[in-house]
Amino acid sequence: MFKLNHDLLGRSLLNIRSLTDAELEYMVDLAIALKARRQAGIRGDLLHRRNIALIFEKSSTRTRNSAAIAVRDEGGHAEFLTGHDTHFGVKESVADSARVLGRLFDGILFRGFEQRTVEILAARSGVPVWNGLTDESHPTQFLADMMTMREAFGEVRGKTMAYVGDGRNNVANSLMMGCAKAGINFVNVTPRELFPAEDLVEEARAMAARNGATVRVETDPVAGVKGANVLYTDVWVSMGEEDKKAERLALLRPYQINMPLCEATGNLGRELIFLHCLPAFHDHNTDVSRDTGALEVTDDVFESEFSKVFDEAENRMHTIKALYVSALCEASEF
Repeated sequence: MFKLNHDLLGRSLLNIRSLTDAELEYMVDLAIALKARRQAGIRGDLLHRRNIALIFEKSSTRTRNSAAIAVRDEGGHAEFLTGHDTHFGVKESVADSARVLGRLFDGILFRGFEQRTVEILAARSGVPVWNGLTDESHPTQFLADMMTMREAFGEVRGKTMAYVGDGRNNVANSLMMGCAKAGINFVNVTPRELFPAEDLVEEARAMAARNGATVRVETDPVAGVKGANVLYTDVWVSMGEEDKKAERLALLRPYQINMPLCEATGNLGRELIFLHCLPAFHDHNTDVSRDTGALEVTDDVFESEFSKVFDEAENRMHTIKALYVSALCEASEF
């Protein structure tokens, strides 16, 4: 039996800093327990009659489907809303829409552009709000990443993650903060032009020191990945930055994750996994990479035995379910 922590009832998750170090670990424990429950064939009622609004300004494969299935698995319902379906933030202010939706739904998951939007939803709706991605932060992704590391290694404290690529995007920021909270050494391997904000780095370093870990920013890919147990990358051109494609490709070509870079970790064939939040441009099969070939990761790494990207993608559903259950379920255990 898994005992639920009722201190998290009614809680929102706006960024990874919303969780204490202990709550972060608990949330992953809960997701692992819920995954085992699903694998045992149990479709329960922990979210019976709960209704979740899914507000999406940005397109999605993993977040949209994970967020919908997570609530349905436990007896609830998800309603998918886009700008074509509502007046959200156009004819009606976000604050007014929040007050309407909060009277109809038990919780709201938002995926969009501005961090301010998800903060207004949380402040004005009166129900738990979860950040499914903003330009600033991607906390649900880090929960899935940490869960995948736990499945691969057991204990994650003391491991080292090297993130290689665009060092100031939402995924990199959440990884840096989440690793610091979890006691995972973090190296942001990125060109100087894409360094993360210095205030975020200093905040993460303070968190990491508290947990016996370190945070570094490194421009040299080979030096940056040395000793890494996890190699992580993301697309080089984020949503909303398509006009910068040529600039990013030129800047980030030396930061591609390939087999020689995996070998540079010193852990290939021992304790090394590859993670990517997806979608990934690893071959010639997308509009982005058809003329250029693999971008942020080569196909041999992406398809390798140590690539855990599809475990990671599945874990998006289990960790989002853990957020719903922790905030909305009043049962004591399951």
